[in-house]
Amino acid sequence: MNPIKEKSFSFALKIISCYKYLTSERNEYVMSKQLLRSGTAIGAIYREAEHAESRADFIHKMAIAQKESSETLYWIDLLASSNYIDNELHTELSSRNIELNKLISSIIITSKAKRR
Repeated sequence: MNPIKEKSFSFALKIISCYKYLTSERNEYVMSKQLLRSGTAIGAIYREAEHAESRADFIHKMAIAQKESSETLYWIDLLASSNYIDNELHTELSSRNIELNKLISSIIITSKAKRR
């Protein structure tokens, strides 16, 4: 069992569902596209990091995943603040994203410590 692999995939599916809702029900295409891109990139970049050429490359890729996670949180907050998503969806997406970000941070810290 790989928690980050499973959680990032599950999160991506939730982001896709949110994107479908935003485009079909709310006619919102700009922010939702950004959310889709960054929210699904987290897991994709992690999968790429699994096959990194070195520990430094792995850490670098995980840092990129962390940046995508931070960007995703921005879009989630912006969509909520502009009333495109309700508080319940905002809370769910935010908490899932924050959990992923904490896992990624932990992996980066552990990987850096092993490098020494």
